[in-house]
Order: sequence, then structure tokens, then C-alpha cells
Amino acid sequence: MSVSTDCPEAIHPSLWRASQLARGRGRVVDTGYPALSKELPGGGWPLAALVDLLVQQPGVGELRLLRPALSASAVGAVALVNPPHQPDGLGLAYIGLPLDRLMLVKGTTTADALWSVEQILRAGTCSSVVFWAQHVKDSSLRRLHLAAQSAESLFIMVRPLATAQDSSPAILRLALRPTADGLIVDVVKRRGPVMAGPIAVSLQPTPVLLSARRHSVRRPVSAPFEASRSVERDTIEVLGR
Repeated sequence: MSVSTDCPEAIHPSLWRASQLARGRGRVVDTGYPALSKELPGGGWPLAALVDLLVQQPGVGELRLLRPALSASAVGAVALVNPPHQPDGLGLAYIGLPLDRLMLVKGTTTADALWSVEQILRAGTCSSVVFWAQHVKDSSLRRLHLAAQSAESLFIMVRPLATAQDSSPAILRLALRPTADGLIVDVVKRRGPVMAGPIAVSLQPTPVLLSARRHSVRRPVSAPFEASRSVERDTIEVLGR
């Protein structure tokens, strides 16, 4: 008996046509941005899988991009592993992430951080895990992807943009570029055709952008360049001050 190939997912949920956006049967969580969700297989961030966010430098707005998904679930902790800056509780609460739902993990070595993330994923007690990493071996990425498949958690790795040229088991890879209003999102990898162009995503400003405080910051005379960089980083992300 022949099997129709009009709908490859009917044969197996992992099958999809390269000319069509995969639908799949896995669970997703809405991104909160219709233009972005429209371009993602299943219409949102995939759960139980590795997702790559590739940035030139941390703090370009990755947490604000993830805000709707991270705050969507009323149960389960949100684990932040090796964030580049000390999290700002007021800023995180402002974007819908109260401190009583956050778990901060700092690994002293890359191996410690990788082990911690794997254990968190396998435990399945966190609704979301965001892991900032630099250079990670392919074998470690595969272990984390397998660990993510054992639970229904949203697992995001924030990694350098340069790794976009490397292979990855991640089923979704997005490159993020900051703009005045938010982010430009390029789809590096997805289960579907190559996108014709990037996606513009407007992000909710952080509190410092809405306050006169950033216009009256006193800069030390001895180190104006360092102070300037600190203020600029504050206007981009809510991770640290």
C-alpha cells in the first residue's frame, strides 16, 4: 500500500518538506511577537529542544525578546545560567520576571556550567533555562540537546554570533542584531525554507530608557570611557547596572 507524501508529518512527526515550514507535533510557546512566530515551525519557541540565540555581544536585548515566553508560565522556575552581568531584580520584575521565580546559577568553569545545565534539564523542574556560553564542544551541545528532550522546558543558549558558521544540533538558530527600536532577527537555521529577509522585532524599553536617570548619570572624570560604556549597556539590557 502506497503512502501519500502530501503530508510527510503523517508518516512521522520528524519529517518535513524543505520547501515548507515544518509543523511537527512538539509543543511550542508563543514568542509574543506575531511576525516572528509566523516564521517559526509550530508558531513559537520549541520546547524540549535546544534553541540558539547568536549575538555579537551579550545584552543586546535577548531577555526582552524572551520576556513573553519566560513569563507565560505561572509554574516552574526560570534558570539563568552564567549571565554576563549580575541580574537586576527591579529590571527583571519590570519585564514580568519576579525574583521568586528566578534561579541564578554561576559555574566557575565551563565544565561546571555545562554539568549544571544538564542536571537542570534532566530534572525538569524549571519551565525555562537560559544559558550564556562561549565556546562549547559539539559533543557537549549534543548532550544538552538530548537532556532538553527529556523535559518540556524552554531551553535557550545565548552564544557568540561567530558560531553561526559552526554545526549545531539546535533545531532553531536565530542571529540577533540591535536596533534603536529593538532587534533585527535573522533565521540561521529552521525546519523550513531559507527566509527571504530578516524580521524586525520591536521590544519593550527597559526602565532606564523611560527614566531621566540615564540623562543625569555622573561620569568619573578619571574614566569617562568606561562610564560611557556602562551607561550604554544599561540602555540595552536589564541584566546588570
